[in-house]
Amino acid sequence: MSDKKLIAWIIAVAVCVAAVMFGLPKYNVYRQRLDGQAQLAHAQSSKEVAVAEAKAKMESAELLAQAEVARAKGVAQANQIIGESLKQNESYLRYLWITEVAGKDIDKIVVYIPTEANIPILEAGRITK
Repeated sequence: MSDKKLIAWIIAVAVCVAAVMFGLPKYNVYRQRLDGQAQLAHAQSSKEVAVAEAKAKMESAELLAQAEVARAKGVAQANQIIGESLKQNESYLRYLWITEVAGKDIDKIVVYIPTEANIPILEAGRITK
């Protein structure tokens, strides 16, 4: 190789090394800035997901509460209907008690009968078999 080519190669290598030494810190700053932007975008996306999940839970809780209120209203209405139908209907209550007792062992049923003072007669002398 001639001296001119060698000098040209040395100058080219020196220019490349200078460009790398000058450009590498700037590239690192540029890369860090892009990494920061990516992390910020990820954090914002995570926040939006968390907010959407919280809103969904809130809507779900509101709908469940409405369903519970509707169910309670239905139960209250059913209780009122049953209560009204049982008033002054002792014969039906007696019929229900008899049908309930009919399928069970009568020896194992305990019935408390209140006295005039509403004090029950206890099973002090209960027979055990």
